[in-house]
Amino acid sequence: MPEVVRLFSLQIALIAVVLVLHTYIGLHIIRRTLIFSDLVLDQLAAFGALVGVAVGISYASPASYILAFAAVLLGAFLLAVLNPKGYGIPREAVIGILYAMALVVSLLLTDKIENGQALVEKTLSGYLLWVSAPLVAVTAGVYILLIIFHYCSRDKFIALAESPELLKNERLWDFLLFTTQGIVTVLIVPIAGVLLAYAFLMIPAAIATLFTKKWIPAVVLGWTVGFTACLAGLISSYHFSLPYGPTLVLFMGAAFAGALVLRYVLGRRSRITKKGLQPCRS
Repeated sequence: MPEVVRLFSLQIALIAVVLVLHTYIGLHIIRRTLIFSDLVLDQLAAFGALVGVAVGISYASPASYILAFAAVLLGAFLLAVLNPKGYGIPREAVIGILYAMALVVSLLLTDKIENGQALVEKTLSGYLLWVSAPLVAVTAGVYILLIIFHYCSRDKFIALAESPELLKNERLWDFLLFTTQGIVTVLIVPIAGVLLAYAFLMIPAAIATLFTKKWIPAVVLGWTVGFTACLAGLISSYHFSLPYGPTLVLFMGAAFAGALVLRYVLGRRSRITKKGLQPCRS
């Protein structure tokens, strides 16, 4: 098998696996308006890996993944407990502050590392050539376990999004949701980069939210549109020698723009139809 075909096939398989869980978690994040929580965890994963580089650990090695996971576990804890409801501070403000701090410490660290600027770019854009069959297999295995966990605990997680006041241990389930985000972040950031990892989580879920509030149809719709956009982005990235991560983000963004236009057209048509069906008043 030619190397290009092999690499392309691995990328398609990885994206197909990743988008399932990312779309589902993205629905939770959108419905709870925790929009930048994933950016915090993505940046902390990058920071953990950069700490490894600073002490001589190769980027994307097993030890690098462990450091990244330790960083996102701390982030998941902070996201779960820092919720100042009674002080007039929106939760998104706290999340924004955490992201700014994670980004700043990453920049300060890379300033002291040789080729630090290149490392920052790598954490943002990812690196296509790191995809391998073992990585796809490990990622698929971990994602399947997480999907099973979320399915078995679906009542708790859905209550967290729709009626959190019914949960006795809201912060515990918050922590478990953010930890799930952290695990998938650690697996995908070294390959996809911070920007694409965030796009995987938010854009397919946002597209699905435009058309349905039901969980399973939303996951199916988000996955389908997201996968199609990513496939088009992969082909364009290869044929036009464009950066991998930014190209996929651009195509998913274009898909979101198209979905917005379609939703507007359908909504307008529905309003016109309703007006036409209204009985005439004498």
